[in-house]
Amino acid sequence: MVTESPRATAAAADELLAHVDGLRADADLMDGYARRLLRTAATLSGCPAAPEWSRPLLERQAAGCRTAAEQLRAAAEALLTHVRAGD
Repeated sequence: MVTESPRATAAAADELLAHVDGLRADADLMDGYARRLLRTAATLSGCPAAPEWSRPLLERQAAGCRTAAEQLRAAAEALLTHVRAGD
């Protein structure tokens, strides 16, 4: 069953907009973590002492971070749409 959310008050809208900003900031952090993981994987690929499994594992972790970033951005956009619908 789908129910309609009540319209947001101005104060509630401001609070929700702060959450939108937080979600976007978290998404940026996750993108940064993905880049760091990929740089580490690239560095380890040239290191003979690094375990064979390390690069694929780091690449999978980076992919997870990118997925999380995409989901956080989608949540931010959905929340923003909700706030704007209350205007």
